[in-house]
Amino acid sequence: MTAPGSLFAEHALLPEGWARDVLLEWDGSGRLLSVRPGSPAPAGAARAAGPLLPGMPNLHSHAFQRAFAGLTEYRGHDPEDSFWSWRALMYRFAGALTPEQLRAIATALYVEMLEAGYTSVCEFHYVHHDRDGRPYADDGVLSACLIEAAAQAGIGLTLLPVLYQTSGFGAKPPTEGQRRFIRRTDDMLRLLERLKPLCERHGARLGLAPHSLRAVPPEAVADALAGLDALDASAPIHIHIAEQTAEVEACLAWSGQRPVEWLLDHAKVDGRWCLVHATHMTADEHRRAAATGAVAGLCPSTEANLGDGLFDAGAWRSHGGRWGIGSDSHACVNAAEELMLLEYGQRLATQRRNVLARADEAHVATAMTLEAVAGGAQASGRPVAGLAVGQQADFVILDAQHTLLRELPTPQAMLSAHVFASHRRSALREVWVAGRRRVEQGAHPLAGETAAAFIAARRELLSTTS
Repeated sequence: MTAPGSLFAEHALLPEGWARDVLLEWDGSGRLLSVRPGSPAPAGAARAAGPLLPGMPNLHSHAFQRAFAGLTEYRGHDPEDSFWSWRALMYRFAGALTPEQLRAIATALYVEMLEAGYTSVCEFHYVHHDRDGRPYADDGVLSACLIEAAAQAGIGLTLLPVLYQTSGFGAKPPTEGQRRFIRRTDDMLRLLERLKPLCERHGARLGLAPHSLRAVPPEAVADALAGLDALDASAPIHIHIAEQTAEVEACLAWSGQRPVEWLLDHAKVDGRWCLVHATHMTADEHRRAAATGAVAGLCPSTEANLGDGLFDAGAWRSHGGRWGIGSDSHACVNAAEELMLLEYGQRLATQRRNVLARADEAHVATAMTLEAVAGGAQASGRPVAGLAVGQQADFVILDAQHTLLRELPTPQAMLSAHVFASHRRSALREVWVAGRRRVEQGAHPLAGETAAAFIAARRELLSTTS
C-alpha cells in the first residue's frame, strides 16, 4: 500500500489540456481522489518543481531483448539485411536465456524505463520453456520473473503471455529457434489460470498475446480467445500484425487477404485489442480497424531499427484511430524519444511540420502526449489514463531549471523542449507510480545495483551465444 498523499503543481497536463494551480490528492492504494485546478497552494504542501505530466504507459516490450541492443548493427552474409536476419540473431539470445538472467535484465530495464518517463509496461512475453524446449517444473517461472522484476523496480505491469505455435502461415512447423516459445492452446489457458492470482497479488494486469497470424492458426486464435473470455472478459489482447511487407505478402498467398483485413473478418476486434505495429495497411484497413476502437501499438525506434517502414499516422487519426507507444526491442528506452521519432517520421513522409498537432491543441508535443497516454492506458487494461479522479497517481515532473527549459514562457514550450530539444531524459526530475516517488533528481535508487546485475547477465549470455 501507498501512504495517502498530495502534491501541488503550478502547471499540470490533465486529459482536457494544461491547467494552472492543480492540487492532486490520492489514497492509500495510489488512486487519485481529487484533481483540483485553480486551487490555492495548501500551507506546507509538497510542490512540483516543474510542469506535471501524466505517466506514460509503454504498450509493447520484449524485456530480454535489451540485452542484445547494439549487437546487431552490422551487415552479415545477407546483403538484404532486414527484420528476418535480425530475428536469427535474436533467437540465439532467446535460446540461451536463464530465469535468473531474465529477472536481472528485466529489473534493470524497468528501472531504466522509469528513469525515461514510463510508469507502466505491457510485457509481450514469449520465452516460456527451458533451453531444451521442455517446460520447467514450475511452468510459470519465467512469467514470475517478470512480475517480480516489475515489483522490485516499482513499475506498473500488464503481463501478456504469448501464444506461439507455428513458424508461418498455413501451420508450418516451428523451427528449432522457436522451441522455447511453443505452447498448445490448452497449456496457455492453464498458464493464464495459474498466473491470474499472482498478477492480482502484485497489482499487475493479465492479458493474452496471440503472437501473430503467422504463428497462431485460426482455430487456435478462436479457442484461445474463448478461453480468455471465460477467465476475464475484459482482459487486454495484443497481437503483432502487418509489421513487414513480407508478412503481408505471405498472408495474401495463404488467405487471399491482408493481415489486418483477415483479422477484422475473423475475430471480434474491439477496444480490448492492441494491433502492434500495423505498419502496412490500406486505406480501407485504416478505416475499418480504427472503427473497432482498437489501439495501434507504435514503436518508432524499433520500427526504424528493423527497417519496418512508416505507420501512416495521418490516415489512422483521420478515422479517430487510437494509438500509444512502446519500446519493443529496446534499441531505445525513452518515452519522449519515441514521440519525437513518431513525429519526425511523419514529417519526412509528408514534408510538413507539426503533423500530429490537433485542431484543439496546436502544440504537437502536448497533443502527442495526451493521445499516447490515453491509448497506452487502454492497451494496458489498467487505470493509468492520466491525471483524473479514479486513475492511478502516475506522473512525471519536468525540471523547470533544466538549461533547455529554464525561463521558457509556458508549460507547452517546456514540454516541447523536453521532447524536441533536450536530451529527453535529462529534463525529467521526478517519476511517481501509484503515489510513490520512484525517481528523484532523475535517478532511481536501484539504478546502480540493477545495472551491475544486467551487465553480469549479459556477460554470461555473450559467453554462451558467441
